[in-house]
Amino acid sequence: MRHKTGRYSGYIRPFSYLLDLIIINLFSYLIAPELFSPFFVGFASLSWVIIAVNVEFYEVYRFTKVLSIINKLFKQFTLFTILCYAFSGFYVNSSNWKSILAYSAFSLGTILVLKLSIFFFLRKYRVLFGGNFRKVIIIGHGKSVDQLTEFFNENPDYGYQLVKVFGLEGDKKSQIQESFNYVLQEHIDEIYCSLTSLTNTQINNYIDFSDNNLKKLKFLPDDNEVFSRNLKLDYYGYIPIASLRNIPLDDIINQTIKRIFDIVFSIFIIVGLLSWLIPILAILIKLESKGPVFFKQKRNGLNYQEFNCYKFRSMSLNSIAHKEQASKNDPRITTIGKFLRKSSIDELPQFFNVLLGDMSVVGPRPHMVSHTEMYARQVDKFMVRHFIKPGITGLAQTNGYRGEVENDKDIIYRVKYDIFYVENWSLLLDIKIVFMTLYNAVRGEEKAY
Repeated sequence: MRHKTGRYSGYIRPFSYLLDLIIINLFSYLIAPELFSPFFVGFASLSWVIIAVNVEFYEVYRFTKVLSIINKLFKQFTLFTILCYAFSGFYVNSSNWKSILAYSAFSLGTILVLKLSIFFFLRKYRVLFGGNFRKVIIIGHGKSVDQLTEFFNENPDYGYQLVKVFGLEGDKKSQIQESFNYVLQEHIDEIYCSLTSLTNTQINNYIDFSDNNLKKLKFLPDDNEVFSRNLKLDYYGYIPIASLRNIPLDDIINQTIKRIFDIVFSIFIIVGLLSWLIPILAILIKLESKGPVFFKQKRNGLNYQEFNCYKFRSMSLNSIAHKEQASKNDPRITTIGKFLRKSSIDELPQFFNVLLGDMSVVGPRPHMVSHTEMYARQVDKFMVRHFIKPGITGLAQTNGYRGEVENDKDIIYRVKYDIFYVENWSLLLDIKIVFMTLYNAVRGEEKAY
């Protein structure tokens, strides 16, 4: 769910989806009118998206080869044409294969021209205006480093700006630390490491650094080495590049699915529950203690950005509310607050955060800003959880790691569950976590205080 580097990069893929769907439906009206109907528009649009996901039609990156784009396009249209032919046989009682073939051919040609035009336009845009680029550094030396250096320098149209190469010839320890400082000072986007230039310990140091500072890390193997890690392999030209972490929610389709789920679920809770619950709780909260009905607190979310997280106020007004977590038998908690916290009802206003787009229904729980800064320094890979939006509930919370952090084990295991969720997200996992959260709320949890 991270925004791509470049002002409008995050809109390119959604725009491509929308443009292609307009084309296939417009051409059905112009070339195969016997097919065109509201039912066909829905069928064709859904079929197109499902096929696109399976053949990775929109998985086109700045380093993707033109032949690969054309290959994806022919796969897409072969399957799409077959489905359109089947549709005509079942629902139109006609199998005019010439009309369907003409429809597919014109759509294919138009989308191919537009897709390649956008692809080459972006390359020219990067060269002429320096936009849509990523600042990168290379770590190491050897043949593969020389090849990648040459590739970046001779292909500015790919949108990579090579800022510096750390050769690691000499005092490796000081150069590695220098590279860490350089990445932070110069706002480097991506780090490329030659695996043959680093020991396992040094590789792990770069992994930890990139995770903890939200930087993209890629590895440069020599002679197509095979690694024990589960790495994703891409090719820049003919140079193999291994990516450390594949995050499902980086994909626009997965983002869309999760966002639709978030919107539908949050509207259901806001309209069906909060619309009548807020006035009742407002009266009870106000009767017991002075202060606002809602408690607002700064939290860190996607890409470490701060946002206002909302809850029903469960404490009397105090000066340390933004610094100290609630503990067991905390004297600050009001009588109504004990019930709200025990039942997790105090968290319900966060569905407004979900609707606004600051949070998701499911994701890593956000911490108050002061605690986030502390844990980022103390807990390895803590920052990985900020690669996606925070959630009202999460995998860690349904496995017993919710509420107060009493010891190091609590936060370490919470981060481990969060990283597993980031790397293994699925809609079914979200639904499972929601049901587990409801079950735990009804059953009651030991750390719900």
